[in-house]
Amino acid sequence: MADKRLFIYVTLLLSIGVLMSYSLSAYAIVFYHYSQFHFLIRELITGIIGIVIMWALSYLDLNRQFFIVGFIILVVSTLLIFILPFLPDSIASSAGGAKRWIRFPGFSLNPIEPFKVGYIFFISWSLSRKFDYNNKYNLLDQIMILIPHIFVFAVMAFMIAIFQNDLGQVVLLGASFIIILIFAGGSFQLFGLIMIGFGAIGTLFIVTSAHRILRLKTWWANIQDLALAIVPNSFIKDLQVNNLPEPYQIHNAANAIYNGGFFGVGLGNGTFKLGFLSDVHTDMILAGISEELGFIGLVVCVALIFFIVYRILRISYRQKNRFYYLFCLGISLLISISFIINAFGIVGITPVKGIAVPFLSYGGSNLLSNCIAIGLVLALSKKVKLK
Repeated sequence: MADKRLFIYVTLLLSIGVLMSYSLSAYAIVFYHYSQFHFLIRELITGIIGIVIMWALSYLDLNRQFFIVGFIILVVSTLLIFILPFLPDSIASSAGGAKRWIRFPGFSLNPIEPFKVGYIFFISWSLSRKFDYNNKYNLLDQIMILIPHIFVFAVMAFMIAIFQNDLGQVVLLGASFIIILIFAGGSFQLFGLIMIGFGAIGTLFIVTSAHRILRLKTWWANIQDLALAIVPNSFIKDLQVNNLPEPYQIHNAANAIYNGGFFGVGLGNGTFKLGFLSDVHTDMILAGISEELGFIGLVVCVALIFFIVYRILRISYRQKNRFYYLFCLGISLLISISFIINAFGIVGITPVKGIAVPFLSYGGSNLLSNCIAIGLVLALSKKVKLK
């Protein structure tokens, strides 16, 4: 039997996301002249479909159907990412100066979201076959094993970071890849070498993009005073930057969190969602939840995220098949790292990256892709005994 607790935790978090998509979308409804229940209906329908998908995938035959489903997700999403830049504007929607969505009748799809699940499937399957715990690989052997994987990652990173202008997703996939590599049997020397390489490539992507430099400056403007207060005086002159852009988004997010206090101002009574905080029902939903539901509401959401990741890790730990073990680990990383990147961006610890909060942020592509991932984990949970 599939893990009922994991299914319940995801359904509860998803339900909160549907509710908040209605409460926090007030300004977008007025601005775009939508009907009052536009976002609620769309997210509710998507949520119901997601729950059905989780339930259906939990019945997969692991001996054959699991691999077929994972392979289809990988191939289809990869092809869509490659053809997306060449589609006409009537079919492909743009955001941030790049085409990111493919329009279908009644809905739009961001192919990066299902690709993340497919990529975790691919590297889990491949690394489980390439690395053997019983063999001791030297650094050169490990590098030779990883060359095809690094090539695949480099190609996809180029497509996502350049053509779709979305470095945040590359960071998410890169972090997941590195951690899975370590648990697959890679050495810490290889880990350090890859970190240096990824750091160099990431720096190159940032310095060659005006909007990424601006985002970095906005982040530094928010933490500059705090950072300069704790460094030696001799370094202040070199680190201080003048004429920085105002970090309105981060400031408004912090004010929304402060305004919510312990118990919140009440569902639907938030003020920072009324044009002060953009994308509040999507990328900034944690700030919106903090204002309306307070610290208590935020803790409930964080706890549900924790319980979801914890249940997935329990399923992963009990898998005897290394492929299944690494896949479950990878899905837990996608969920937890996405949450951390989003939360750190909102409070100003890191630059805002536009990564959605799993099961909470408004958006069908992210929600359905995460439900597919959980459905596959539920199918694998049937192979282990859980309390």
